Amino acid sequence: MEATVRKEGAAISAATNAGKLHFVTDSGQQMLMQGDCMEVMERLPAESVDLIFADPPYFLSNGGMTCKSGRMVKVDKGAWDRSQGPEANHEFNLAWLKACQRVLTPNGSIFVSGTRHAIFSVGYAMQQLGYKVLNDIAWFKVNPPPNLSCRYFTHATETIIWAARDLQSKHYFDYPLMKEENGGKQMKSLWSIKPPYKSEKRFGKHPTQKPVALLSRIIRAASRPGDLVLDPFNGSGTTGVVATALDRSYVGVELDKKYLDLSAKRLQDPQGDLDAMARS
Repeated sequence: MEATVRKEGAAISAATNAGKLHFVTDSGQQMLMQGDCMEVMERLPAESVDLIFADPPYFLSNGGMTCKSGRMVKVDKGAWDRSQGPEANHEFNLAWLKACQRVLTPNGSIFVSGTRHAIFSVGYAMQQLGYKVLNDIAWFKVNPPPNLSCRYFTHATETIIWAARDLQSKHYFDYPLMKEENGGKQMKSLWSIKPPYKSEKRFGKHPTQKPVALLSRIIRAASRPGDLVLDPFNGSGTTGVVATALDRSYVGVELDKKYLDLSAKRLQDPQGDLDAMARS
């Protein structure tokens, strides 16, 4: 079985025998696929994707504690987020980043989010693979949960690495738009963006859900209308919702059917996410 995403008038055929097609919009421009991202990306044509946003496992579900709704709870996002040790974690990051590099267009780029648990491995893997690192962006969450142990500074940021496919890439960046949105001044690599609004979680939520405001900035800064955007760790589908709203084609890959169902609902009824974009 094959599904087709049309991008800039050309058909990109995504063979689904490594996973399965879960949902496709009426336009055929956005699809959700269930499967392992590395197996699915093997079926995508080389140099076919313009922009990737990836929110890979942070490997922090190892018995730690955090604050949720004013209560102390264990950090346990699922088996997919448990560390297998630094060497195995790094090999995983090398593998999926290599798969992403193959499908990126020569001038394509990738944004990867993470915390200290994984982002240093991601950055090193990018260097090993020959990516061209463009920025390390600090996402300041504005109102993070408190640190209950009182033995550390409150964890208030995530790092987002932006990289082009290789050292020869001439990546796209809408500098004028970003400058305009920053009051006529160059936009800095410190972004103050609040976590997702309640309306973004109206159909359910994902433990690492990203706000539409964050993805809106990334997609508008580094892609053009009609471009193909890929998210190999689709999660709750924020990347797809924003890509659709901004007239980009989209392929999202996710193992868990529960989150694919959530993403499909958001794609079919995006108003709450559009409202959040308008407030950002």
